[in-house]
Amino acid sequence: MLLIFDKIVLSMALVRFLSAGIEFTAAMLMLYFNRVEVAFKINAVLALVGPTVFITVTALGLVGLAGKVSVAGMASILIGVCFIFLGVNKL
Repeated sequence: MLLIFDKIVLSMALVRFLSAGIEFTAAMLMLYFNRVEVAFKINAVLALVGPTVFITVTALGLVGLAGKVSVAGMASILIGVCFIFLGVNKL
């Protein structure tokens, strides 16, 4: 049986798989170096990966929804994403 995926959904999943691979590699490097200082530096690099992946996957999702959602719906989604970042930055 041949599975056919939507290109946008496949792209979103691939970005998440890439992110998971980066996270797993970082965890293995932390264990390999076995030093708090190095683990902290690796974790700092991961702090850049998470938001980048979130923005990329969200952008892909918005592109996929562009013709299917009303302008008001698209604005609601964008406002929701902005609220997520606002809430995270207020912590």
